[in-house]
Amino acid sequence: MQDLNALAWYVHVVDNGGFAAAGGPLDIPKSKLSRRIAQLEEQLGVRLIYRTTRQFAVTEVGADFLPTLQSDAH
Repeated sequence: MQDLNALAWYVHVVDNGGFAAAGGPLDIPKSKLSRRIAQLEEQLGVRLIYRTTRQFAVTEVGADFLPTLQSDAH
């Protein structure tokens, strides 16, 4: 079973457009969010987010996965 916090954090990061924007409201450092999402990606065996120091983009798999998580959250 996946860590529910990591799944919720993934949704929050995507909804807020990046790690820095998501970290503030959650009071979580962006480095911790990034590490946890990377661990989630490793567990799932897929890349959910492309990240560089200047860019953030949701992968096709990540975009496909997102609606399921968002509907489960409500």
